[in-house]
Amino acid sequence: MSSQMWYDHPAREWKEGLPIGNGRLAAMILGQIPVERLVLNHEWLWRAKHRLRDTPPKHQALAKIRKLFFQGKAYAAATLANKALGGFGGVLTSSGMPNRVDSYQPAGDLRIEMPAARTKAYRRSLDLASAVARVTYVARNTHFTRECIAHAVFPVIAIHLSTSRKGTLTFKVSLTRCADPDCKLAHQVGANTIELLGAFPEGSRFAISARIHTRGGRIKPDRHAAALHVEKADEALIVLSIGVAHDGEDPLAQARRQIDTAPTDWKTLLRSHTVAFGAWYNRVALNLGPAPAKPANLRPIIPPPTDLRPTDQQPTDQRLADLRAGRPDNDLMTLYFNFGRYLLISGSRPGGLPLNLQGKWNEDIKPPWQCDLHHDINLQMNYWPAEVCQLGDLGGPLFDHIERFVPHARVMAKNLYHCRGVWFPIQTDPWGRATPESRGWDVWIGAAAWLAQHLWWRYEFGGNRAFLSNRAYPFFRDVAAFYESYLVRDLQGRLVPVPSQSPENYFQGGTQPVSLCIAATMDLELIHDVLTHAVQASRILGVDAPKRKAWQRILRDLPALRVGRHGQLQEWMEDYAEAEPGHRHISHLFALFPGEQITSETTPELYQAARVSLLRRLACDGGHTGWSRAWTVCCMARFRDGELAYQHLRHLITDFATETLLDLHPPRIFQIDGNLGGTAGVAEMLLQSHQGILRLLPALPPAWPEGSVKGLCARGGFIVDIIWKNGGPRAARLVSRQGGECRIAPTKWALPRITRGAARITPRHLPNGQIAFTTRQGDVLDLAWT
Repeated sequence: MSSQMWYDHPAREWKEGLPIGNGRLAAMILGQIPVERLVLNHEWLWRAKHRLRDTPPKHQALAKIRKLFFQGKAYAAATLANKALGGFGGVLTSSGMPNRVDSYQPAGDLRIEMPAARTKAYRRSLDLASAVARVTYVARNTHFTRECIAHAVFPVIAIHLSTSRKGTLTFKVSLTRCADPDCKLAHQVGANTIELLGAFPEGSRFAISARIHTRGGRIKPDRHAAALHVEKADEALIVLSIGVAHDGEDPLAQARRQIDTAPTDWKTLLRSHTVAFGAWYNRVALNLGPAPAKPANLRPIIPPPTDLRPTDQQPTDQRLADLRAGRPDNDLMTLYFNFGRYLLISGSRPGGLPLNLQGKWNEDIKPPWQCDLHHDINLQMNYWPAEVCQLGDLGGPLFDHIERFVPHARVMAKNLYHCRGVWFPIQTDPWGRATPESRGWDVWIGAAAWLAQHLWWRYEFGGNRAFLSNRAYPFFRDVAAFYESYLVRDLQGRLVPVPSQSPENYFQGGTQPVSLCIAATMDLELIHDVLTHAVQASRILGVDAPKRKAWQRILRDLPALRVGRHGQLQEWMEDYAEAEPGHRHISHLFALFPGEQITSETTPELYQAARVSLLRRLACDGGHTGWSRAWTVCCMARFRDGELAYQHLRHLITDFATETLLDLHPPRIFQIDGNLGGTAGVAEMLLQSHQGILRLLPALPPAWPEGSVKGLCARGGFIVDIIWKNGGPRAARLVSRQGGECRIAPTKWALPRITRGAARITPRHLPNGQIAFTTRQGDVLDLAWT
């Protein structure tokens, strides 16, 4: 059941649909009767109204802004910074202008209308392992089946319709789009083809083409109603594609060409799709085992239900309701983990765009936050599980996105801050324009450094020296160059970023909704992260020794992170009073996760202070969005607190998910980041590998006393399988894909013995209790615990 989602009713709203996608194309399956509605998306369908936006030089006031900050006039300095350096639109501008980030657009709806009839035995399902969505029901003593795929190889969406009785398949197909005064629509109907063409005033165009193949029956075009009627067929196959003129190609010709590439036989389509999708999905397998009868410290949220059916017979929404009621369901947590992997595979493919705030799924012409690309947690969180779940090859769209922005990011670094290197905005769209667009939020200099972390991860996990040399290190140099020219000396002689912010928080006495200051903790952590990686990369590649020394000097001259009056890790260099103690962001904990500057071994005082910070925030109702709760799960895993990590994972699922497990941001807005962050959190509970140390089951909760995981990836290119029983490890297998040293951290369990690989590999017991092995590429080590 951990790869099966199913329901005994149609979706009541779009966000309760079942998503399918192949990166480029996406659809939400609602499973409605008698009119099925597939909401269609194409990753490049964005309003291109501001595709060439720019920002003139605005750095002239920077010296005055910094002078005011150093004089202790933080509010006046921040107010001037927002006015002088911020965007043209946003909450703090009196112009009434919106920001210029373009919005991600829906392409339209494919509607399949069946004759009205009473139905029974309804079932709507999504098989995560094969990426097939199905709707089955009985009407007029006939079994009806709809199967939908976004093909993993061909750039098409395919819908197969069949019945249990020959000649009983009758339906109407049409293409529509929600009311939009800015979009001009036209329909074309052929013998077995229906097409929808759309055009926006600024010149952006798109087209949907759907082609029907039937066995038996006949197809009747209805040009007046812009529809196709299928009558008395045995089965039917609808193959559709979408074209978008983002690169100059005619969108209708593009859509037709893409359909022409696909087979017209359903069995052939299905077989090739499931094999290709499974090649990604089956890299990892998780089994969390049965839940204990009385899990520790599990407080019911509402009274438990009186009728609890066996788990394998319950629809997913009922299982979710039972989990909310206090009934543990480890398999549902496994399903949630797998669903995050499914969404990443379905939404991010080589050569495409990265996952936006809603992945690739959107039904609104004015979606929340433009359904954009946020650089201060959301986009990064979307790719947190990629490397550890062996899906690093699906991170290419993120790296392409970074490189697409570099040319204009260089211009903006100069225009906004008179700096070398690159500056990335806090929010944006896919056009590669690095302009600030939300005054009050957008004076922040940490986005590029945070994105750079993912380039380093790709090297750490994959070990590809060419990638490090050709893609990662050049970006590190660009980001480092910005900080080299942006940092200034404070009155104590330290190098500090000014202005600086802790996204998206504010303190008492500071500007709202975000307070600017001298040296916010997160900015210091980000600078440390990217310069540390630049130093390591230059050493590995044997280049830029003088720059390496300069970066090391900057690292030495940065202010130290501080512990505040409550024993907390300070969010700002000054111990300001928090205006919103339960703020959704925990930006200053970046150095704990996803960074690795703060650990129990290297910085025990800061490690404890970070824990105090997180617990204080949660005590004030922090973690009140899906993505924020997912980040909390990851941080609790880094604290190796399996019980609290489990509790917050449980609340992530019960408090921030639709019945189809799509992550929610209040008030019930779908955002995909919490799904992906939750998957990363589960992986972090089972395997950690930062700072060159493998930790097996570092945050295993009492609620998961037995289970197994296969295929997780650790830094250094180690593929790790683990089996555990009675709350502890029993066996593990490590496969070395790159060769090199593997260090395993000591645990509360006895040290393992090698049962395979011992003839050549001799373990070394280090003074800190770690076990070290030197491996060659392809080595397999089997470990066992007694």
